[in-house]
Amino acid sequence: MASVGAIPGRTPQGPGPGAASASFPSPAPVPGRGEAEEEENEQEPAEIHLCVLWTSGYLGIAYYDTSDSTIHFMPDAPDHESLKLLQRVLDEINPRSVVTSAKQDENMTRFLGKLASQEHREPKRPEIVFLPSVDFGLEISKQRLLSGNYAFLPDSMTTTEKILFLSSIIPFDCLLTVRALGGLLKFLGRRRIGVELEDYNVSVPILGFKKFVLTHLVSIDQDTYSVLQIFKTESHPSVYKVASGLKEGLSLFGILNRCRCKWGEKLLRLWFTRPTQDLGELNARLDVIQFFLLPQNLDMAQMLHRLLGHIKNVPTVYSALGLRDACRSLPQSIQLFQDIAQEFSDDLHHIASLIGKVVDFEGSLAENRFTVLPNIDPDIDEKKRRLMGLPSFLTEVARKELENLDSRIPSCSVIYIPLIGFLLSIPRLPSMAEASDFEIEGLDFMFLSEEKLHYRSARTKELDALLGDLHCDIRDQETLLMYQLQSQVLARAAVLTRVLDLASRLDVLLALASAARDYGYSRPRYAPQLIGVRIQNGRHPLMELCARTFVPNSAECGGDRGRVKVITGPNSSGKSIYLKQVGLITFMALVGSFVPAEEAEIGAVDAIFTRIHSCDSISLGLSTFMIDLNQVAKAVNNATKQSLVLIDEFGKGTNTVDGLALLAAVLRHWLALGPTCPHIFVATNFLSLVQLQLLPQGPLVQYLTMETCEDGDDLVFFYQVCEGIAKASHASHTAAQAGLPDQLLTRGREVSDLIRSGKPIKPVKELLKEKQMENCQTLVDKFLKLDLEDPNLDLDLFMSQEVLPAATAIL
Repeated sequence: MASVGAIPGRTPQGPGPGAASASFPSPAPVPGRGEAEEEENEQEPAEIHLCVLWTSGYLGIAYYDTSDSTIHFMPDAPDHESLKLLQRVLDEINPRSVVTSAKQDENMTRFLGKLASQEHREPKRPEIVFLPSVDFGLEISKQRLLSGNYAFLPDSMTTTEKILFLSSIIPFDCLLTVRALGGLLKFLGRRRIGVELEDYNVSVPILGFKKFVLTHLVSIDQDTYSVLQIFKTESHPSVYKVASGLKEGLSLFGILNRCRCKWGEKLLRLWFTRPTQDLGELNARLDVIQFFLLPQNLDMAQMLHRLLGHIKNVPTVYSALGLRDACRSLPQSIQLFQDIAQEFSDDLHHIASLIGKVVDFEGSLAENRFTVLPNIDPDIDEKKRRLMGLPSFLTEVARKELENLDSRIPSCSVIYIPLIGFLLSIPRLPSMAEASDFEIEGLDFMFLSEEKLHYRSARTKELDALLGDLHCDIRDQETLLMYQLQSQVLARAAVLTRVLDLASRLDVLLALASAARDYGYSRPRYAPQLIGVRIQNGRHPLMELCARTFVPNSAECGGDRGRVKVITGPNSSGKSIYLKQVGLITFMALVGSFVPAEEAEIGAVDAIFTRIHSCDSISLGLSTFMIDLNQVAKAVNNATKQSLVLIDEFGKGTNTVDGLALLAAVLRHWLALGPTCPHIFVATNFLSLVQLQLLPQGPLVQYLTMETCEDGDDLVFFYQVCEGIAKASHASHTAAQAGLPDQLLTRGREVSDLIRSGKPIKPVKELLKEKQMENCQTLVDKFLKLDLEDPNLDLDLFMSQEVLPAATAIL
C-alpha cells in the first residue's frame, strides 16, 4: 500500500502533515554487488536424479541435473557383476535419487540394497525409486524422447526435423541408454522436478542432452578428497546464515578457485571431481594456462577475467561478444581461442541486438522485475503515461473529497492498492474509539490500518472504473513480451549453451593461471610409458601458505624399483605432510593444473587411495581402527599397478603386535605381486617392521627417513627426506614439546630402555618409600584404636584381617 495523493490540514485543531505530496510504491531495494553474489552462492544446491538399468553385463545410465536443467547420458557400457563402474558413477555425481526398474537382476538388487543401507554415506545416501518395468519399454521410451517438449528446439521445426535433430544427439542404437532415458523422463514427469508449485501444464524444463563419459577418469574416493583437503566445508561465520549452508574452508579448491562467474566455479568443481588420464585434454588445458602466464599476456588475461565477471543471465551475450573479439586477436593454434572465435557466431550478435532493443536494464534493476523500453508496445507506453500523471490527479481528487468531509477531519489522501483499487484514507480522530464511530455518511468503511481509516467513495469507485488496475495490466503485458523474447532467444539456445561452456572453460583456466602465477607453480609433464610419478622439489600447496618456511622434497617411483616407499622418522618430522604433498601434486596434474614443484612428471595413474586419519571420521560413528581397516581394504581390493597408495600410521589403532602384523601382511601382499605392485608410500613409527626384517628384501622396497640432528638434549628437524632408516622414534622430544613434566619424561626414557634391553621394570624407589610410610602409619593407627579391655575382642581375628594385610603391604 502507498499514498499517491494527500491534502494538508485546514483547521486549527492541529497542524497538517505539510505540503501536498504524491508517490508510488517504492521498488524493492536493489542489493549491492556483494549481497547479490552471496544470494547467488546461497541458492539451493543442485540435485541430480539418476536412472540406471543393468542387463546382460551392460549398464544404461542417464541423469538429470537441476543446476542447468540438462540430461546427461552414458552410452551402453560393460560392467562387472560387482557393478564397479556404476559405483564410480555414484561416487562422482552423488545423486539425490536412483531410479530403476522394479524387475531387476539379482546383482543389481543386492547392490541397491547395500546402497540404501549405508547409514553413514557422505554426503547422503540416495533415495532408491522403483518404477514398473513397463515404464522402461524400448518403444515407449523412444516415443517419450521424440515427443518431449524441449525448450532448445525451435517451434518452427517439423516432426521429421525434430526426429533427425534428436537422432544426431541421442544414441538410439544404445538400447539400454534409450530405456534409461525413457524411465528418467517418466520419473521427472511424475515427480515434477523443479516445477512442483507450477501449473500442471508446465513441464519439467530440459535445456539440452549431453554425453557423459567415464573413459580415462581417475578413481578417487571421498576419504581421499577429505584427508587431502581437496574440498573442505565449514559453517558460515554469520549467525544468520548458519542454517543456510556451508562455505568453502582452507582447501585446494578454495585457493585455486578464482573464477569470476558461477558457471566457471561449477566447471572447476566438476574437473576436481573428475581427474582424467586423457593427455590430449590435460595438455590443452595446460597450453592455455602457460599462454596466460607469459608476462606480455598479463593485461589480456586481466581484461578477459573482467569480462567473465559479467557472464550471468541477460548481460551474458554482451560480455560474450567481447570475449569473442578478444580471442580473435589471440593465437589460433590454441584450440580454446579458436573455438571461442569461431563458435560465438552471428546468432549471438542477433540475440544481443534483440535483447538490447527490448529490455530496459535500468528500469528492470530499479523495479526489480522485467521492464521493456519505450516504443516497443504503444499500449504499454500509453498506460505508463497515464500512471506517471496519476499523483497530481489524485491530489486534486483528494482536495475535492476533503471539501465534502466533516470539518473536524484535518486531512485526507487517495491511495491505490493493487488488486483492491482506489481508497480514501483519513486519520483516526480521538473521538473514533469504537468501530461504530468509523461510520461516515456517504462512505463505505473498508479497514483500519496504522491509525488511518480507509473508505470507498463515489469518486474512488469512478476511479476504479476509469483507470482500472494499471499496475497489473502493465506487468501482465510486459510479462507477455518477456515470454515472446524468451522464445526468440531459446530458438538459438544451442549457441548460448556453447557460449557458457566455452566461457566457463576460459574462466577456469584463467583462475588456474592466476594461482600458478601467485604461488610459483610449474607445468607438469605426462609420460604414458612411465608407471608412477617423479617430482623434483615438490611443496604442499596448502601447508606452504600457512608455514613461515617450507622445505621442498622430491619423490620418485617408477619402473620396477622402489615401488614401496617405507618412510620412518620422529613424530612431527613431516612424514604425513610428505605423503599428502605427493598425493596433491599428482591430483593437480591430473586435473590439468600447474603444480607446486620445480618439475613434475606424471605417468599413467588410474587411482589414488589413502589411509590417513581425518578428524571428519568421527562423524561416521565407527572406531578409528575400523575406519583404518575399511580404507586399507578398499586399496587392497581395488589398487592396480597404476594406482598411487598413501598409508600413514596404519595399525596404531590397536595393540602394537597386532597393528604391526597387519601392516606387514598388507605390504607383503602387495610386494608378492612383483611388477604389478601399486606405487605405495607408507609412513610408520613401527621401527620393528625394519628391525625384525618383516618385509622381504629386494628392489621393490626403498627405505626413506626424515632427516634430523641431535644437539645435546634437543632434536633438530630438517624436514628433509633422505634414504635410510630412523634409529628411534624420539617420542620423548615430541612429548617435551607438548609440555609434559621433566620427571615423567625421565621415567618414560628409563622404562623404554628397560623394555628395549629386556630387563625387568622396577617401581621408583622414592614412590615405594613414600607408600611404605603410608602403610606403616595405617598399621599404627589400627593398633592405637584397639580397645584391649573390650570383652568381645578377638585378637586372632584382628591379627588375620587387619594386621597381616597391612604388614604384607609394607614388606
